[in-house]
Amino acid sequence: MSTPSNSPITRLELFLPDEAATKRFGEDFTLALIKGDLVTLSGDLGAGKSSLARAIIRAMADDEGFEVPSPTFTLVQSYEALRIPVAHADLYRISHGEELDELGLVEFLEDGVVLCEWPEQAEGFLPEPSFAVTLTHEGAGRRIAISGSNAAIARLQRTLDIRAFLENNDRAAATRRCLQGDASPRKYEIITSAHGVEVLMNAPAMPYDPPLRNGKSYRQLAHIAENIQAFVAIDGLLAAHGLRVPEMRAMDIDAGLLILEDLGTEGIRAPSGEPVAERYEAAGRFLAHLHGVQWPDQAPVPGHLDHIIAGFDRDAMIMEVSLVGQWYAPRIMGRKLTEAEIAAYETAWDEVLTEIADCEKSLLLRDYHSPNLFWFEDAKGVDKIGTIDFQDAMIGPAAYDVASLALDARVTITPELEKAVVGAYCDERRKLGHVFDEAAFRMAYAAMGAQRNAKLLGLFVRLDERDGKPHYLAHLPRIHDYLGRVLKHPVMAPVARWFDDLALLEKQ
Repeated sequence: MSTPSNSPITRLELFLPDEAATKRFGEDFTLALIKGDLVTLSGDLGAGKSSLARAIIRAMADDEGFEVPSPTFTLVQSYEALRIPVAHADLYRISHGEELDELGLVEFLEDGVVLCEWPEQAEGFLPEPSFAVTLTHEGAGRRIAISGSNAAIARLQRTLDIRAFLENNDRAAATRRCLQGDASPRKYEIITSAHGVEVLMNAPAMPYDPPLRNGKSYRQLAHIAENIQAFVAIDGLLAAHGLRVPEMRAMDIDAGLLILEDLGTEGIRAPSGEPVAERYEAAGRFLAHLHGVQWPDQAPVPGHLDHIIAGFDRDAMIMEVSLVGQWYAPRIMGRKLTEAEIAAYETAWDEVLTEIADCEKSLLLRDYHSPNLFWFEDAKGVDKIGTIDFQDAMIGPAAYDVASLALDARVTITPELEKAVVGAYCDERRKLGHVFDEAAFRMAYAAMGAQRNAKLLGLFVRLDERDGKPHYLAHLPRIHDYLGRVLKHPVMAPVARWFDDLALLEKQ
């Protein structure tokens, strides 16, 4: 919320030549705001405080005609239904800062953003602002000065850098709107310009991740992409083999910015959210085609060294399933696992992974499930399916992505639909004339389905406890069910016994 007064302060200045520039800056500023931000707006009458506040609120509402009445007489106008709730305050008419208590601005900051005009009227009673904005007249335009903590100004500078990237790529006047992303630090925007509707990926290099095991961080052990180069490489590789992925239209790889084709909004689930069997089965057949390609272990990145596609090795698999012991088990059992319990868990997984060591390997997209899949009704064959979010791709068991799809973490897949999806995949492999050992595949499917869902049990708890994203907990009952299904396969007996001994799947 507030920034301690002893935090380093940074300052930015910009000249906004006209109202269109003010509106664009409001859009840019909106994309830098997070819950808890207090934005103070200072300046003479007519300096543009209300114009900027209105631009921010309309961008947050994704509605250029959104009604934004002046709070001059009401003192505060609240907008609770926006992407981030916003309170717009005008303190010009208050006589003493103590009157702030009645306005509830501090409480509003717990889950929203406050835009505060005339903050001078309550000096000493407001929290330290995230952004202190001062507007002054300058010719036909206005000059804007923004100060704040290093962290806050860094957020604003990033969004201004994105605007500069758009300007450098013939999209200076593009409108920008937040696009709901995934659990990763990557952010996405919908941009609209003369080039149409496109997606902007904002993926700067990942911050430092401390060593966890053998001198390597979790990201390094689990082969998680640490910059945008991996996405660029895999996108190009898949496109070269005729698979539908977003066209890359502009990029600044060093800055971690990409402009991508918008694949639309039609996914493999119905508008109600329910899975559409025909589409899931088509997505299974897509994987059959993907697994018929002999994939290289590296892919080109324009202007950079080739991206090395890591192997999904034993260390990566064990690191992921260890999230059960680190996060899920303590949450369920109310205690940490003992060293003996952790060792027994790892030994059980080693037995399973040894059994499937010789299974078929292919390019593994890793998060091949409904949030990342698109449906094209009028297309033919494999082109009916488009995919995104493959930057963490590896070379590993071909069965992994089939399990990711047929045991979709984001929507309940019935055993009947799971069987149909797996059957569609197997039938397509045979139809394509591939050398295909179905029994070995089904063994690997059980192992990879268990590995993925064990990881997700721990990951979703971690997202709640460490990252403040509790909505992922809603998926846990589904993940329980999926894990229970695949643990019934004989190859999973060692891991199934471990879960049974601790009764971990009986407790929720």
